[in-house]
Amino acid sequence: MNEISNKWIGKNTVRPDGAEKVTGRAQYSSDTTMPGMIWGHVLRSPHPHAKIISINTKKAEALEGVKSVITSKDIVDFPLDKPVMLGIQDMRWMCRNIMARDKVLFHGHPLAAVAATTEAIAEKACNLIEVEYEILPWAIDIEDAIKDDAPILHDHIHFDGKPSNIAGTLEHKKGDIEEGFEKADVIIERDFKTEAVHQGYLETHSCLVSVAADGRATIWSSSQGQFMVRAMTSFLTGIPQSNIRAIPAEIGGGFGGKTIVYLEPLATVMSQKTGRPVKIVMNREDTMRASGPTSGSKSKIKIGATKDGKIVAAQGIYYLQAGAFPGSPIRGAAGCSLAPYDIPNAHTFGYDVVSNRSKVAAYRAPGAPIGAYGVECVLDEIAESLKICPLELRKINAAKEGTKAVHGPVFPKMGYIETLDAAINHPHYKAPLGKHQGRGVASGFWFNAGGESSAQLNITEDGNVVVTTGHPDVGGSRASIANITAELLGINHDRVSVLIGDTATIGYSNLTGGSRVLFASALVVTESAQIVINQLKQRAAKIWGIDEDAIDWENGEARPAGDNAGKFAPLTLAEIADKATATGGPIGAGYQVNTEGAEGGFATHICDVEVDMDLGIVRVKRYTSIQDVGKAIHPDYVEGQLQGGCAQGIGWALSEEYIYNKDGHLDNTGFLDYRMPVCSDLPMLDTVIIEVPNPKHPQGVRGVGEVPLVPPLAAISNAVYQAIGKRSYSLPMSPPKVLKIIEGS
Repeated sequence: MNEISNKWIGKNTVRPDGAEKVTGRAQYSSDTTMPGMIWGHVLRSPHPHAKIISINTKKAEALEGVKSVITSKDIVDFPLDKPVMLGIQDMRWMCRNIMARDKVLFHGHPLAAVAATTEAIAEKACNLIEVEYEILPWAIDIEDAIKDDAPILHDHIHFDGKPSNIAGTLEHKKGDIEEGFEKADVIIERDFKTEAVHQGYLETHSCLVSVAADGRATIWSSSQGQFMVRAMTSFLTGIPQSNIRAIPAEIGGGFGGKTIVYLEPLATVMSQKTGRPVKIVMNREDTMRASGPTSGSKSKIKIGATKDGKIVAAQGIYYLQAGAFPGSPIRGAAGCSLAPYDIPNAHTFGYDVVSNRSKVAAYRAPGAPIGAYGVECVLDEIAESLKICPLELRKINAAKEGTKAVHGPVFPKMGYIETLDAAINHPHYKAPLGKHQGRGVASGFWFNAGGESSAQLNITEDGNVVVTTGHPDVGGSRASIANITAELLGINHDRVSVLIGDTATIGYSNLTGGSRVLFASALVVTESAQIVINQLKQRAAKIWGIDEDAIDWENGEARPAGDNAGKFAPLTLAEIADKATATGGPIGAGYQVNTEGAEGGFATHICDVEVDMDLGIVRVKRYTSIQDVGKAIHPDYVEGQLQGGCAQGIGWALSEEYIYNKDGHLDNTGFLDYRMPVCSDLPMLDTVIIEVPNPKHPQGVRGVGEVPLVPPLAAISNAVYQAIGKRSYSLPMSPPKVLKIIEGS
């Protein structure tokens, strides 16, 4: 008899990847090697903007040990007159981002790549490549890029009928904004600025590619989606997708920054040319200089409210850096900024601005932290002006079930108000503060997502379970899927193994990103498990010689549905598996679908800071993150997601920024100068998990990973104001900036 009585969903089970990682046995992309492997290195531009007059590779090619030298002519060229979309990425930009064509557009832009017998020879050969440039004026910051006389990065991009660095716009409207402001008793309008910040993953970009004699390529790489790697590499090299196998390795952090390719197409072409496996590993400097950070921004926020605290109008205008090619996350800024609130009259507008920086990539809730920053700071000013508790102001205006969001959807059942109530009643919010200490609050929203997912569930000969999904695990999806599978089948958690399949072993699965993976993979695993349960009932029916409709599956066993079905002892999963050959063969099922039903997530944060009035140093003393997570399948992982977002938000708010010098070069390309927070910079990060299940999901999953990074920028900024009595309207609030504010200079 199976004696399992507890349920696995909501339990902190052992991490399936934990032992391998803490013992150093986990295989990351840069750990991969092959016999006959050679090394690649990339030549990068020393200029932020220049025409490429000529590239002479002869000296590099003549160097002993060099096996291949490639430039843009070896990468597929997509003409500029027609978009070539792969998901949200345009291959016109990708082919020019991985290898400069006609112009270099940022410091670190790839110009050529070399494959040689050693890393040192490949790097030496790159230094022998002779490039003739015509230096052009550059624009690093948004303010410079949108000036009338700004240097134009792309002649074909037009705005208002003329060449421009504004590559696109996005607008949301609700009600009549002008009429709304006329009804307001208090109106506050402020300008805000944020700097570009990097995702800060510890593992840099790397790959190993082997193209066999038959033209079939195998790619091992660190990414957030092996199917993305396969598709982009196919587009950029011309090799059919059916001839490319992409194998995901363990991933040492991504946070959205590994959702596009940088190295894989280059290594593929050089392997194709040489017949040898080619490995490329970016160093930290190149990762910071040439892979995508998130956008810097400038924004203008205007909010009007009545005396009783009801917001009657709100407007947000956002300019976001795209980097050298279009594609900044204006959707997140314009769509998420006002989503926590039921506002009758609202308008958001986003501008996608290209400038001479590396192309941006996603970073947890792309654009949403920028959007929330200004809105949540102005809301605190409104609350202060009306002498209303800032959390009560948010509760007065909170979105709830039935609210029509500014970006369009009508919200179903969700838990934003519950996060506010939890914050109001939390001991943190009522705790006393000391001298030069301040407390700030902020709320945030992220859309969450569904999308294509595949799963395969197989019963082994000894009655255990192997689940294969197609999503790299960056946030605990393996542990959570094991919990769900054990719950559905009614078996012990340790009898479930979860694997991440490659592009040749599992059906198409979209990226790991957008807080979609557990939502989507749980759906397809649930369907697969139900099919397998039906198969198990069919096998039991054969063993007993009764109709399968007379069998129930309970607690990991097949049982007669009632006395009329017959007096049979229950059959365990292991017993049925043992007789699989005699009853029909292997037991298993796969399921794949474009998942739907994802619903957004909401959070409210409380932050206490202490400011050194002599040095301008801001220290976070206490932090509490409260979030509606839908259902916490694995609470420890959920808590870790919340804490991780808070830690990254603290860095974004207080210390992290890209700093460019007068020559358009990124100055802080290492972790010594790019100041991410370390353990000593952080307090204990407290979490409160609110569970309002998503009604459109069998386990109630809502998505967790993006929302925690949305409120911190504003919560910390509001806390600093309460500590020093003066507001900062730009990030990061580094000591020199804070000291200037204190001194009034």
